[in-house]
Amino acid sequence: MIASVLCKAILFDLDGVICSTDKFHYQAWKTLADRLGIYFDEEINNRLRGVSRMDSLNIILERSDKQYTQKEKEIFTAEKNGVYRELLKSMGPADLTDEVKDTLAELRSRGYKLSAASSSKNTKFILRQIGLDGFFDSVADGADITRSKPDPEVFLVAAKRIGVDPTNCAVVEDAKAGIEAAKAAGMMALALFGDAKGCGLEDYSLKSFSDLLNIF
Repeated sequence: MIASVLCKAILFDLDGVICSTDKFHYQAWKTLADRLGIYFDEEINNRLRGVSRMDSLNIILERSDKQYTQKEKEIFTAEKNGVYRELLKSMGPADLTDEVKDTLAELRSRGYKLSAASSSKNTKFILRQIGLDGFFDSVADGADITRSKPDPEVFLVAAKRIGVDPTNCAVVEDAKAGIEAAKAAGMMALALFGDAKGCGLEDYSLKSFSDLLNIF
């Protein structure tokens, strides 16, 4: 174990870390973009990782030649979320890998407090779908914050709820914006997959989820 002995809690992003819902996000945004006649592909979708729903919409609308009111944007994000939640209903415990499940259980047995911290307002719904409802010591999601990553708000809320000082927390992220948020919160940042790896801001780069057991 090579992490600081001061680390008492580990905060996990959800999408792309605990489980993968990227394909559902892409399908839902693609459905909306196609209806609006706006070009959207997987490369653009990658820019949405770790970004709030409204900020994601604004990125998509960069390619539109129309201007939309805030009310219209709220309707669009609600439409996207409706499609997304329908797709999420197909998720189940099988979408939680044994590696993730066993690693989380071992980290808990080693005495760490665990938290799910995500900008997604669907966090609690997804956790229920994959069988992790009630597992984490705290959950902070998009419903709890007004500023999305790279702002550290979601991680600070999670740390407060878990009762651990931010300087004693570590964050596992797959998005550069999440790594930036972790560092802004004064937390250790661990990069797993995505553009988090190699961004140059992470304290550790993980080869796999179970690699956490070699650090903590």
